[in-house]
Amino acid sequence: MNPHRAPAAGCAILLLPVQMFRLEQATMSQSSLPRLGFIGAGRLARCLALSFSRAGYPVTAVTSRTAASANRLAGQIAHCAACDDPQQVADAADIIFLAVPDDHIGSAAHTLRFDPATATSPRKALVHCSGASPVELLAPARDQGAAIGGFHPLYLFGGDLADLERIAGCSVTIEADGALKDALTALAVALRCHPLSIPAGGRMLYHAAAHYAASFALCSLAECVALWRTLGFAEDDALRALLPMLAGTIETARDKGLPNALAGPVSRGDTGVVEKQLALLEGLGGDHAALYGLLSRRAVGLAERRATPPAAIEAIAEAVEESLNRSLNQAAAGASVK
Repeated sequence: MNPHRAPAAGCAILLLPVQMFRLEQATMSQSSLPRLGFIGAGRLARCLALSFSRAGYPVTAVTSRTAASANRLAGQIAHCAACDDPQQVADAADIIFLAVPDDHIGSAAHTLRFDPATATSPRKALVHCSGASPVELLAPARDQGAAIGGFHPLYLFGGDLADLERIAGCSVTIEADGALKDALTALAVALRCHPLSIPAGGRMLYHAAAHYAASFALCSLAECVALWRTLGFAEDDALRALLPMLAGTIETARDKGLPNALAGPVSRGDTGVVEKQLALLEGLGGDHAALYGLLSRRAVGLAERRATPPAAIEAIAEAVEESLNRSLNQAAAGASVK
């Protein structure tokens, strides 16, 4: 069997349960699946294009700011053309993914032309992959008869082939209507991801909040590494110690929920430890105490959500707020440990 030939699903199959969708997909021809194209060939585009191709979807065209990156991606996918012009991708595909920086989404949408005679086909669509930018930036395509939507994987792409396996089990946030929403949901399922819906106008808040579980988690690790470095720890040694703890924290949150996964002095009601740590960090100058204090404020909120909060939670909250009154002013003036 040709590994690049795959199941196709008609419109009705998009409404079937996931398991049935997969069984049906294995018996249908690739020609009935939407042709996919990519404008952009960065980390996200590479992972999606290769994953969709593996799942049996025809990825027909790709373009990028550099010919080398487009050729490199197209060369890994059967029957995929590396194009010089984004318009060629729009002409060759039914669903065109805009995988470009947010600042370029609107201008890219303005340059594309859709034939009104064919754009009204249920499968002709322009979709961006940004978590933050509104789908309305794609309005020029909608004005020409194409459907528009958003398809944002909640995943921190590393840029290597391991992404193709790791993306399974992640969530994909979809903003679209009608047949396009069904098609994008089917694509998420083909990646073994969980589709999520988001209301119009909610993308910026959704994306800002998601940073706390991704890049800002790295920033918290970086803060710990910087402080441990003052004690003589090398970064590699610090990460070797910290990453298993982080993984355990995530698993505990998965099993017990956020309030019951909380650990540390706030969770235990150790007012004295919290006060001493805040004072120590204030003594370092910079924004260390402010960051610790703001996160401690959130920890107090989690502890208060428990069925039985620590008896000392009010005293801890008071200590945190007193420290923040001092440290937030200090943060604006002093340098932090790097």
